Amino acid sequence: MSRAPLMPVEDALDQLLGMANEQRLADSELLALDDARGRVLASDLVATLDLPPWPNSAMDGYALNLADLHRQPLQVSQKVYAGLAPDTLLPGTCARIFTGAPLPPGATCVEMQENVEVLEDGRVRFLQPLKAGQNIRAQGQENRVGDILLRAGKRLGPFELAVAAGQGLAQLHVVRRPRVALLSTGDELVEPGQPLRPGSIYNSNRVLLGHWLRELGCEVIDAGILPDRPAQTRLKLEQLQVRADLILTTGGVSAGDADCLGQVLRDNGKPLLWKLAIKPGKPLTVGHFGTVPVIGLPGNPTSALVTFGLLARPYLLRVQGVEDVTPLSFTVNAGFDWHKAGSRREYLRVKLEAGHAVLYPNQSSGVLLGATWADGLVEIPEHSTHNLGDPLRFIPFNELF
Repeated sequence: MSRAPLMPVEDALDQLLGMANEQRLADSELLALDDARGRVLASDLVATLDLPPWPNSAMDGYALNLADLHRQPLQVSQKVYAGLAPDTLLPGTCARIFTGAPLPPGATCVEMQENVEVLEDGRVRFLQPLKAGQNIRAQGQENRVGDILLRAGKRLGPFELAVAAGQGLAQLHVVRRPRVALLSTGDELVEPGQPLRPGSIYNSNRVLLGHWLRELGCEVIDAGILPDRPAQTRLKLEQLQVRADLILTTGGVSAGDADCLGQVLRDNGKPLLWKLAIKPGKPLTVGHFGTVPVIGLPGNPTSALVTFGLLARPYLLRVQGVEDVTPLSFTVNAGFDWHKAGSRREYLRVKLEAGHAVLYPNQSSGVLLGATWADGLVEIPEHSTHNLGDPLRFIPFNELF
């Protein structure tokens, strides 16, 4: 019997995003700006104020009407500070003005103080040619009332939250958090802080993925560690499906006798995809148990890291309404030779040094330490070899987080 072909990464991503489009969260909540970082905007943010709300000075200097320039030196008739409402400019005078202060009615330009001579009697002379609108920030220069400032589906960072604050908003409607049940599988796993048994290892995936999920705005349901028992696996999935929007698992998705999760999904659920043309991460499994999506990541730490970053992360963002889920990437030069043309697309941990991507010495999928050393991943396309200096796609880790 011939083996089924491995699914290309693009096809797997398309299927995951299609599933996410069907599972998009419709509920929202109102959050204070201080609590909204990393969340997703639920509705368009429409400007209710012009910014700036009035013409203001871009410089410390003097405001005047150009029509009065021939009458210089001009008397200073008022001082205008930021936060004060100015008087109408008296004909034949100028106003001392400071950065951000409202422009006095009647003024048509501002000259910076460095280009002004202050005479002994307090009058001022302008030393450079002037033009209308000079050094003035016009009303509505940034936005006008009714402009859409941020679209629904925008992830909120410091810049976006500052834009909302500039409109006087203290709260925003954001998409509710996806509830993600995080389940580790494997008889060999022990939680940190507990004594190791013979043949056991500490569960690092729960910590890695738990923090990553929270960074993506998710509510994490810690489902603990599940032993390699099909009946217990089925029962646990039945319990979690009523609480979670997604069940995210690590381990148990290969084809071995102890890999129960993949077996239970194939026997009792609705598998969508299994086995990808990716390295590391080939045994990724995606499907449904009941009506709840299940993403089964491989158990090896780097396999979990790569498949979560490239496939589960886009799914979780799209569920929250984010349209552009592709991480920023750019081209770097290979700092190594790669003469092993593989049938799967490979993602290698690299550090950028002098414009070149340098390989971490141990690319084993079981080695997580390389992620702390590396700046990100380079992509090696299927069936390709590369020489030192060849261009490669680079995905920074800070983009995935």
